Amino acid sequence: MSASAVFVLDLKGKVFSEYFKELEEESIRDNFVVIYELLDELMDFGFPQTTDSKILQEYITQQGNKLETGKSHVPPTVTNAVSWRSEGIRYKKNEVFIDVIESVNLLVNTNGSVLLSEIMGTIKLKVFLSGMPELRLGLNDRMLFELTGRGKNKSVELEDVKFHQCVRLSRFENDRTISFIPPDGDFELMSYRLNTQVKPLIWIESVIEKFSHSRVEIMVKAKGQFKKQSVANSVEISVPVPSDADSPKFKTSVGSAKYVPEKNIVIWSIKSFPGGKEFLMRAHFGLPSVEKEEVEGRPPIAVRFEIPYFTVSGIQVRYMKIIEKSGYQALPWVRYITQSGDYQLRTQ
Repeated sequence: MSASAVFVLDLKGKVFSEYFKELEEESIRDNFVVIYELLDELMDFGFPQTTDSKILQEYITQQGNKLETGKSHVPPTVTNAVSWRSEGIRYKKNEVFIDVIESVNLLVNTNGSVLLSEIMGTIKLKVFLSGMPELRLGLNDRMLFELTGRGKNKSVELEDVKFHQCVRLSRFENDRTISFIPPDGDFELMSYRLNTQVKPLIWIESVIEKFSHSRVEIMVKAKGQFKKQSVANSVEISVPVPSDADSPKFKTSVGSAKYVPEKNIVIWSIKSFPGGKEFLMRAHFGLPSVEKEEVEGRPPIAVRFEIPYFTVSGIQVRYMKIIEKSGYQALPWVRYITQSGDYQLRTQ
């Protein structure tokens, strides 16, 4: 396979997944003809061409493992300047839903020092707009604030910014304006990264005590280190336990705990974790075999969570302007979400 084909597979693997559900060796063999046609449309002389799956599905259709035969049909979008959006789209109610999602990657060592700290962000849109609208999105981008003389207060410095093909890159490079004609429906407008020192949003302390090699007690304390007005949902704290542990008994101040022996972990689940709160979990296990397990070799505690209406970086959507020749009014809705990414804490 050529380097350009590998690039397309990496860039738009989801195109094939939408056609075949699962992108596996067997599905590639069974649908080779469709994949060949898709690659032919995705690339033109080694350069990316039409990469939007919704547009591709207009003229590359599938019946079983074969392409539709008959009179060839080329949709209007192929010849238009805006290849990712069809003409004639109409909605009774015009709306745009904006999701700003930040994923926190964090690694903390045994003495509490942060070894890795970064924020991976995406801005996703769900567009229900008639016609061929132009959208302009304004963020509290630090470079934009410096260009306009607003200073650095409450601004964020975005790194490794990547845009959907609909964004006018020259306009962004000139004045940091994010201007675009959007695809219809769901799509990812942009992604970014922030290398910044992040305080652990949920801090974990863990103490293990062994008693005559016959039983072990694990005490875990979790504290929400984010603002009190926010609440973390679906919190899962995965605590490693000795591989020979059995007869589990748990006591939690909130939520529930369960033993997952095939993974040698205890999962402490907390449905709702308000900021500033502190909770405790105690786990008791029997140790049937006499086995010395080095504390330093213990895997880290992993934490999963989601905090709605909150971003770690402080990024904000300042405005969303919608311009369409018919002059209709449209409502933009913004939602902020912070999630755990690779979030690990070594506590001993």
